[in-house]
Order: sequence, then structure tokens, then C-alpha cells
Amino acid sequence: MNKKLLKQTIFFQIFRMTSALVILFLFVMIWTFISNGIGVISWTFLTDMPKRGMTEGGIFPAIVGTVYLTLGAIVFALPIGVASAIYLVEYAHEGRLVRIINSAIINLAGVPSIVYGLFGFGIFVVFLNFGTSILSGSLTLFIMILPTIVSASREALLGVPKSFREGSLALGATKWQTIRHMVLPYALPGILTGAILAVARAAGETAPIILTAVFFFRPSLPRSIMDGTMALASHIYYMATQHHAINLVRPLTYGSVLVLLSIVLSLNILAIVIRTRYRRRKNW
Repeated sequence: MNKKLLKQTIFFQIFRMTSALVILFLFVMIWTFISNGIGVISWTFLTDMPKRGMTEGGIFPAIVGTVYLTLGAIVFALPIGVASAIYLVEYAHEGRLVRIINSAIINLAGVPSIVYGLFGFGIFVVFLNFGTSILSGSLTLFIMILPTIVSASREALLGVPKSFREGSLALGATKWQTIRHMVLPYALPGILTGAILAVARAAGETAPIILTAVFFFRPSLPRSIMDGTMALASHIYYMATQHHAINLVRPLTYGSVLVLLSIVLSLNILAIVIRTRYRRRKNW
């Protein structure tokens, strides 16, 4: 075996071992949550209000709050993100300004979530006086996931063959008709995949909503977007670190983790299914 093949074999073995360790860690983590939290999972746990300082009852307000916050974020982020990607790909002329914008989007996607939380607290909670509310939390999450949606939508649009555009324009269609009827339908699966992954990230974030939207304990459902709420991610954090009876509520904490993990994994699996079907359709 020559030196190049030896190096290749060594690196392949390192990659295999690394992948095996990551998969092993994932299974250990999932097994830990399942073994410690499956005992409290029941219909009552999922649909009941918390009682007696969250030592009894369920997590229904936290589930509802998580749904409200993520839906609010995607309602703002999806149309603005897709529209921004369409402009950058289809209308903006390639130049220094566009390159700067693209670099800024990539950098914003890597900003720590606590920074977005502090920004949302300063702008939406204090300056605009929205207070601790679903609206403040949704707008903060919207800003956080917007770079991800713009990047995913941009890549999906760039993946559309130029022949689609050229053929449509040659037949007399306008620029917008070409984008609407030819480009967007082809890019839609990639856009949806990015949007679902962004929703999964928003559902699992803690720092932004702690500063803008959630309460430690609220045994009722929010009545409007100007009300604060509970959420699964923050509920888990509070139960694990700040509850007065941490040992007593530990099974409930693991159960809440299991519910949140199930939601996030389901969203990621949905994104994988959409991507797989999209690739099969392209191969046809």
C-alpha cells in the first residue's frame, strides 16, 4: 500500500469513528430522555394545566405557547425571507453590494441566540413597549431565523436551471410570470425544507424567549398576542435550574424534554422527507 492510499485509509477510519461516536451519543441522549421521561407521558400530562407550583399537572400551556411563538415567527419570516431571496437571485445585479449582503446574511445566521434575545428585549419589549408578550417573542425569533430562511431560499432558487427561465422568457412570459410559474414551483421543496428546519430551531430556542415572551409559571392560556406565555424550552430550563423542588419535578422535566425532542425530531424528519422526494422528482 503506497503512502496516499495509507493516508486515505487512516482518514476514512477517523471519519467512521467520529460518525459512530456522534450516533452513539445521540442514541445515549435519546435513551436517557426516554427512560427517565416516558413514565410521565400521558394524555393528562399533555393536555392539563400545571398545578401546585408545577409539581403536578401537565404542560399544555407550554405546548400552546411554543406553537404560538413558532407560528408567529414563521408568519413573519417566511414571506420576507423568500421575497428577499427572490430579489437577491432574480433582480439584484451581481456586484459588491450584493456580495456584502450575502456575507452579512451568512454571518447573521451564526450569531448566538442570546444576542438576538438582548436585541429583541431592547427593541420590542422596552423601546416599542410591547412588553413580555407573544408578539415580542415572535418578532425576536423572526429576526433570528430570517437569515436561515433567506440562505435556504437563495440556494433553492440558484438550483433552478437557467434553461427554465430562458425558455419561459423566450415564449413571451414576463419576468414575474417566469418566477411565479416556473422558478418558484421548482424551488418550493428546498424553500420548505429550510423553513421547517428554521421552525425546528425556533421551537428549541430558550434565550430569546426568556428575555421577551415567557413567564416562569402561568397556569392559563394567553388570550392575545400581547400576553406572555409559557414555552417548552424555557419551561425545561426553569424546572431544571430554578424550581424550589428540583428533585421532585425531575421526572416532569424529563417528560417535557421528551415532548420537545419529539417535536423537533418530527420537524427534521419532515424536512428530510421533503428533500428526498424533491431529489427523486429531479432525477425523473
